[in-house]
Amino acid sequence: MADFGGAEQDAFRTEVRAWLEANYPAELRDADAKTDPEAVWGGRAFADKESDPQVVWMRRVAEKGWTAPAWPKEYGGGGLSAQEARIVEQELARGRHRPPLLSFGLWMLGPVLLEYASEEQKREHLPKIVRGEIRWCQGYSEPGAGSDLASLATRCEDKGGHWQIDGQKVWTSYADKADWCFCLVRTDATKKHEGISFVLIDMRTEGVETRPIRLISGESPFCETFFTGVKIPKGNLVGRLNGGWEIAKRLLQYERQNISAGFGEGGSAGGASGDLAEIARSYDALTYDGGELRTRITRNKMDFQALRLTIARSAAESRAGNGPSAATSIIKFAAAELAKERSELMIEAMGSQGLGWTGEGFSTPELTAVRGWLRTKANSIEGGTSEVNLNVVAKRVLGLPDPK
Repeated sequence: MADFGGAEQDAFRTEVRAWLEANYPAELRDADAKTDPEAVWGGRAFADKESDPQVVWMRRVAEKGWTAPAWPKEYGGGGLSAQEARIVEQELARGRHRPPLLSFGLWMLGPVLLEYASEEQKREHLPKIVRGEIRWCQGYSEPGAGSDLASLATRCEDKGGHWQIDGQKVWTSYADKADWCFCLVRTDATKKHEGISFVLIDMRTEGVETRPIRLISGESPFCETFFTGVKIPKGNLVGRLNGGWEIAKRLLQYERQNISAGFGEGGSAGGASGDLAEIARSYDALTYDGGELRTRITRNKMDFQALRLTIARSAAESRAGNGPSAATSIIKFAAAELAKERSELMIEAMGSQGLGWTGEGFSTPELTAVRGWLRTKANSIEGGTSEVNLNVVAKRVLGLPDPK
């Protein structure tokens, strides 16, 4: 459907709002609803949780195709125009509905499958992503290939009737909970960038092992992932053999776009812990600082608002064109820096109460603050380090030459 004018747009918005109101489970309207916090990610682990209200919500939205509203209907999506899809997103945020599905399949894999996969692969994997039936993880980084990702060494050998994979990945988010992995592997050891392929791996395959990594925050969202003699079908190669680097770069653009979207309109990343100025006032932090803290908080709030407007403009350009561009590296870098600055300001405003880790004498927000501060350090690493993103900006946006 083509973009439409004011009256049609208002009618569609009213229709979306009414559907969301009618189909949002009553249990989720209660802020204290006791539901599985992981259910929203879907996957095989939740296939039998028919009564979980978050699963009910996910499946109702997926049946409409609105977990991926702009994807083609033949692959399970909503088949909506960019403008209609935007209205669905706005109404979900306006009504403070819980996200129906969080998914690396939606944010990263699905878009590149639409661009690079065979028709058979699209029909096999995209509907399952839309319905939240498969939970995906990303097999990119390795112990010896982080920022220099093209140095990856995980081998993928042609064994005639199948591919065999041997190697290791690291910092694989939620690999221990994932059903499948989209993975970069080396299919030609004589070339660097041109020797990489993009494959799909069922995590139940014999020879796949995951080991959670315990972080300083006490959480373990990342894993080491080992592949030992893992056999996958020939049909699990996406795109052309040794053409994976092009797909990898495109997927990273979608990843950076998604990370940055958390700071945009309707996102919570820029203000998940409350209003900075209110926090500073509640701790009497603005009384004795001579205006310096007040100025820094105000500047951070203004910068975040500028970032949100930039994200909205970039998203509109992406919807109107051919997806995200290298400009996502600008936004991702800025979002990471502002998130770190905001968290540091919050700790400073709380004073010694912002240093609590456990025990009595600290409120829940105070105990959360220092862990949130630690987590923001990852913002400048995930989706490509800040240094990598600045290099992308220099080369792809500014057109600067490589250093001699």
